[in-house]
Amino acid sequence: KEDGRVSSVSVQQLIERITYMNKAKMIDHIGGVEEGAYEIYNCVEKIIKQDILGCEMTELEGKESDSKEESTAPEEEVFGDVLWDAHDEQEQMEAFQQASNSACELGFEKYFERLNDLVAAPAPIPPLLVSGGPGSGKSLLLSKWIQLQQRHSPNTLILYHFVGRPMSTSSESALIIKRLTLKLMQHSWLVSPLTLDPAKLLEEFPRWLEKLSARHQGSIIIIIDSIDQIQQAEKHMKWLIDPLPVNVRVIVSVNVETCPQAWRLWPTLHLDPLNSKDVKSLISAECNSANIKLTKEQEKKLERHCRSAATCNALYVTLLGKIIAHVGSTGNIDETLEQCFQCQDTVSLYRLVLRSIQQSLQSDKEKSLLREILCVIGVSHNGVSESELMELYPQLSSAVLASLVHSLHKMCLLTYGCGLLKFQHLQAWELVRLEYMEEGENTISAYRQKLVEYFTMQLSRDRVTWRSADELPWLFQQQSDKQKLHKCLLNLFVSQNLYKRGHFAELLSYWQLVGKDKSSMAAEYFDSLKEYEKSCEGEESMICLADLYETLGRFLKDLGLLSQAVAPLQRSLEIRETALDPDHPRVAQSLHQLAGVYVQWKKFGNAEQLYKQALEISESAYGAEHPRVARELDALATLYQKQNKYEQAEQLRKKSFKIRQKAARRKGSLCGFALLRQRALQLEELTLGKDTPDNARTLNELGVLYYLQNNLETAELFLKRSLEMRERVLGPNHPDCAQSLNNLAALYNEKKHYDKAEELYEKALDIRRRALAPDHPSLAYTVKHLAVLYKRMGKLEKAVPLYELAVEIRQKSFGPKHPSVATALVNLAVLYCQMKKQVEALPLYERALKIYEDSFGHMHPRVGETLKNLAVLSYEGGDFEKAAALYKRAMEIKEAETVLIGGKATSQHSSSGDTFSLKSALSPHIFLEHGQR
Repeated sequence: KEDGRVSSVSVQQLIERITYMNKAKMIDHIGGVEEGAYEIYNCVEKIIKQDILGCEMTELEGKESDSKEESTAPEEEVFGDVLWDAHDEQEQMEAFQQASNSACELGFEKYFERLNDLVAAPAPIPPLLVSGGPGSGKSLLLSKWIQLQQRHSPNTLILYHFVGRPMSTSSESALIIKRLTLKLMQHSWLVSPLTLDPAKLLEEFPRWLEKLSARHQGSIIIIIDSIDQIQQAEKHMKWLIDPLPVNVRVIVSVNVETCPQAWRLWPTLHLDPLNSKDVKSLISAECNSANIKLTKEQEKKLERHCRSAATCNALYVTLLGKIIAHVGSTGNIDETLEQCFQCQDTVSLYRLVLRSIQQSLQSDKEKSLLREILCVIGVSHNGVSESELMELYPQLSSAVLASLVHSLHKMCLLTYGCGLLKFQHLQAWELVRLEYMEEGENTISAYRQKLVEYFTMQLSRDRVTWRSADELPWLFQQQSDKQKLHKCLLNLFVSQNLYKRGHFAELLSYWQLVGKDKSSMAAEYFDSLKEYEKSCEGEESMICLADLYETLGRFLKDLGLLSQAVAPLQRSLEIRETALDPDHPRVAQSLHQLAGVYVQWKKFGNAEQLYKQALEISESAYGAEHPRVARELDALATLYQKQNKYEQAEQLRKKSFKIRQKAARRKGSLCGFALLRQRALQLEELTLGKDTPDNARTLNELGVLYYLQNNLETAELFLKRSLEMRERVLGPNHPDCAQSLNNLAALYNEKKHYDKAEELYEKALDIRRRALAPDHPSLAYTVKHLAVLYKRMGKLEKAVPLYELAVEIRQKSFGPKHPSVATALVNLAVLYCQMKKQVEALPLYERALKIYEDSFGHMHPRVGETLKNLAVLSYEGGDFEKAAALYKRAMEIKEAETVLIGGKATSQHSSSGDTFSLKSALSPHIFLEHGQR
């Protein structure tokens, strides 16, 4: 829409159609396609977080683009400082679902009894080995048994991992151990830093197991399927041979041929070939799904055929059933059976499947595309998506691709995992290698090169996705192209993507292949970052730069390079303080990370001060009962414990535990909004029944929910009802009424009904001023929003007292010499400059400059920006000599070289002369209109 009006008839027609749909969401946007896509991405992300995952919001301020103090903090890890990869977790969930998917129950009861005996057996007991040939049904057995355990033994904690193809992400030992450790942490509510160093992870895993087993009221069962597919499984899974805690049981499955020799001494459950009854029921189940009825003669032939070890395993028989069902009524079943009987193992049966799919294709072009699709999936690291295939092969139409994928999926050749196409079984991949890659390494290399060119092109367009980060370095590693791998690793966003998803061991292995030691890696990353910084302009790019510096600092900390880790973390902190605000949640994140380095460095005094500042900011930004606050409390508790201050540590842990307990209840097992919807229906049915504070709060939350879904009319209805009920029950001057007023004002602001928004913000401010402490965050939020609204409406005179009040609030909250006060002073000075009151602006800038210099040092970017603002004022006042001197000082700061080691800490938060500083300056992107002249 332009100025609230629809730009064309076609858009009007589209809007009319959308309004009749129940679950449609409309986003107003004028601008480029990229920006529009970004808007939609943000909207979908918000729906996922709030509607599906149940991350709740009760105030509307967070939605406004100019709302700094409510800006959401960066996406953080699930547990403390631990890096969690949603893709890895999703892949495991899908692998479990796929493994348990069977047309019929095989005769697994006898195996279930043996597995149950293992759980009941007295400790200590070594791991149980489930062995069998390829395709014998090991994954199916384990997944079915897990389902039974979950149903009948709710107190049993089951941690599982299904290993996929060798060399895929799911087979990387460090990621498996990290994931299992995270699961232990999740169930124990233990929140503490977790190393990503592969050797230390392996060392610490048994300790985590010991910790949880002592707390858990029941058995803990760890199941790793296809453990022999992990490279050097004995070395990386050596914890298996250590004595396990008494209530822990471990089950691993292996192929008979590839089981490590040392493990063969463990108690073993060997899967026998299927008996004739199981063979018949499996084939019948497949035939019944296609309404096929076999003759007695055909059944006898099948029974005679499926008697050897290779022809009576679960995968072979399932595939045989699918072939018969596929032929169905259109083909000759007897002829098909004769062809099947020529196939004495699963790979040759897959070959028959592939050839039947080839014959069904109409042209040589389609047959060629089938080959290309299978080969390119085969040589990839983790699979290929349908959209990637369409881009790799422009001649491939969506109709042909859909048809091919359907056939390949139906016949157990391909499956989906995290939206990627990959081989369903190892034998399917083996067939493709035999059938299409007869030239061996040359063919494989050619297909890998195709993928390399594709993902390299993605990078050249600045499109660093988890896919390019997953595939490209791995492909270079497979091709032993060290030069290109090195260049790829120095793409900061590729390395950041891998690290932030917890793929630390993978990143480390790439650097080792390139032949770089830890110090060389650190230096090269730092040089790349400094080079990248030169091109950074504007707030968004500076915030992105701060994220990169933080990632580097954390990476170096995990490498054990503590002295080098401080510098990038310090730089990240400086940028965030300047680009955002000294009391912004992202600043707390930087403080937390920097403190973590000092803890490892045993500089506990430095760490304590930083953690306390992070705690203060988090409480101010989120409120005292937010999980982020619990994180800081846990960190401080751990620190006190290391210093033998057990009483202080225990107090903080109790406080943190209460917050987490409350948050878990509020989330309702990650379905907060689903519960809220049910509540909404109940409320509607009861037509709200009685007026209660609880019902009023629910109405407010419903209003927020509809607001976030852009359903402003319904949101307005609920928010009004919430306000009316609160006024009746609590009285019109209660702080809860101020929340409803604030939310309604935010809604009217969104609808550009500024007069209504102004009236409501003023009422909310009046209540909060009388009811809350002068430094309360809610009061500060309302002051800021009303001030911004006045400014937007051109009511600058009315904005002045609010900007002055903002200065007062910050002085009471942080003290008169805090950088946050200086930022408020600068904002007030900018307002005066807009009003042509340079005389009033000058002392404010000068006071801000003094605070910045005392807090950050004379060479900090904020000092430079304030000097520039003062230079502009002096120039406009005709004092050209003073203007020149001020501007010269500002430029000296701007041009100062970044230094790695030595010097006074530039950040007020740095707490000690031991800190290394980085004095490179920022672009002039923060000090609003006046500073940007």
